[in-house]
Amino acid sequence: MTEVADVAIVGAGVVGCAIARDLARHGLAVTVIERAADVGEGTSKANTAILHTGFDTVPGSLESRLVSRGHHLCAAYAEEVGIAVEPTGALLVAWDDEQEAALPGLVEKARANGYDAAQCIDAAEVRRREPHLGPGARSGIEVPGESIIDPWSLTLALATEAVRANAALRLGSSVEGIEEGDDEHVLVLSDGRLRARWVINAAGLFSDRVDRMFGHDGFTVTPRRGQLIVFDKLARGLVSRILLPVPTERSKGVLVSPTVWGNVLVGPTAEDLEDRGDTATTEAGIAELMRAGRAILPPLLDEEVTATYAGLRAATADRDYQIRLHATQRYVCAGGIRSTGLTGSLAIAEHVADLLRSAGVVLDPRGDLGPPPSMPALGEAQRRPYQRADLIERDPEFGRLLCHCERATVGEVRDACRSEVPATDLAGVRRRTRAMNGRCQGFYCGAEVVALTAAETGRSVGELTRVDR
Repeated sequence: MTEVADVAIVGAGVVGCAIARDLARHGLAVTVIERAADVGEGTSKANTAILHTGFDTVPGSLESRLVSRGHHLCAAYAEEVGIAVEPTGALLVAWDDEQEAALPGLVEKARANGYDAAQCIDAAEVRRREPHLGPGARSGIEVPGESIIDPWSLTLALATEAVRANAALRLGSSVEGIEEGDDEHVLVLSDGRLRARWVINAAGLFSDRVDRMFGHDGFTVTPRRGQLIVFDKLARGLVSRILLPVPTERSKGVLVSPTVWGNVLVGPTAEDLEDRGDTATTEAGIAELMRAGRAILPPLLDEEVTATYAGLRAATADRDYQIRLHATQRYVCAGGIRSTGLTGSLAIAEHVADLLRSAGVVLDPRGDLGPPPSMPALGEAQRRPYQRADLIERDPEFGRLLCHCERATVGEVRDACRSEVPATDLAGVRRRTRAMNGRCQGFYCGAEVVALTAAETGRSVGELTRVDR
């Protein structure tokens, strides 16, 4: 406790890492506290991997403004650092009279959000664009700006830039209490204590609990579980764009979407829970998604299921972001951020920086930041390492396939464990390389991936496999 951080950020999801990158690049001493063993371990790792336009957000809300801004910032950043993005566009489909009647209002809502590209198309045009849609599909709305993205690499890139700008990552550490002082806070952590002048709450599912540590009671997070099904790559030809349902007050509903990894997703469900760690899939949830998938895209059910997973969103009674400055406490809350948080992350970071400036914090851009990180090429449309003769010539390990389903190489797994924000377990390796994420789910390559990860991380095989379960 001899050093005092300028800013302590609670939470290393995509929002926390974006804020850390922004503030560290402006010369502040930043420490990021994360209860999990890796960045992006919460909501950021288990979402629908869509870069939203914000066409259907609440007009005039903070979310609307930041998602619209974040869409452009994220697209530009992804191109700069090599993160896979595919501008597939989306098609919102009506299936009954009530949904069809809602379409013109949704187009007007998009325009109120500053998005003018959305337009209604008739049933024949809907069918022409997506010929595998189920019977009963009516007219729809074309949303050309929606894209699919690699969400894992976005969080990792932001964390990497933050570390390069001298931010500290304190992983495996949870906040148990906060002692407020006149000039600094003392954060009581599960593994010690940390002094910081400012605290920024980006704790996701636990953001309301951190907020209450500062004496506030402005919102309550209800964990909302979203289960999803991942279909095999052979299903990719059945759909060319994101298929959206007509949203309800409670949920955006079940969608069908291609992924940058070549699969097809169906989901998510929307189940309010009490347990903030319950990411189990259920028989009822998967059955619900299979019924929805069969109705939306019937041939999809003839394809193989590669995986199922579930994520939790930080739902609140107020649908808007809960971003507030408490200047006298030197505290900023960035909570209540749900599924659009990935898209809005860079704009949220900008907004938080502006709030700090308004409170008198001096933010001076540093001039010695160097080039941005170059992220591993994980998208199916990108040139993967095994396809690059120049890379293999310099390092033959990039020519040694380790995971044949996903074409992940020995060189990629090795580098994932040696990077500036390294993988320390199998889940981290999977997100950084795609190894074990394919059709066989590690049945054939698992032993080799585990052995290499153990050798690179210094952890035992038993410890790695125990953690991954």
